[in-house]
Amino acid sequence: MKKDPSLDLLNAAAELGYEARGATGDHAALKLWLRMLSCTNQIEAEIRRRLRLRFDTSLPRFDYLAQLYREPDGLRMKELSSHLMVTGANVTGVTDELERDGLVARSSSPTDRRSWIVRLTPKGRQQFEAMALEHEQWILELFSCLNPSAVAQVHQQLGSLRVHVLDKQSSSLS
Repeated sequence: MKKDPSLDLLNAAAELGYEARGATGDHAALKLWLRMLSCTNQIEAEIRRRLRLRFDTSLPRFDYLAQLYREPDGLRMKELSSHLMVTGANVTGVTDELERDGLVARSSSPTDRRSWIVRLTPKGRQQFEAMALEHEQWILELFSCLNPSAVAQVHQQLGSLRVHVLDKQSSSLS
């Protein structure tokens, strides 16, 4: 097996965990899983840090605004909860904060009095667009060590992996 050139750099970085020092006898899939998880955690931590420093906001708030940005007519609170994969109580808390900040507006549903629809305000849309522009640049910066064909190939392969995992999940329910 060809030597991974990143191993010397990873082994020299004392702050990295087990993933960097996976034993040569470990299965390649296990090493890949650990590396993907480590990369995801590192990138997420950096994005969280930058959102906090640059915009005084959190990743959950950014994700919430992103969901509403994609839906100009707004979303019901239940739909928002589903898109964000969090509880209704979490969505309510974030909605209260963002409404107080003037970034979202809540209105009752015309078809269901028990349901609320949340929309971005013009201020919320403007703030999200500024954050999204910088967020995109941060992602491009963090992935800049990979050439475009490598990015495309990894994206395609991870798509195949997701389909495979979904198939396994479906078959395990049968």
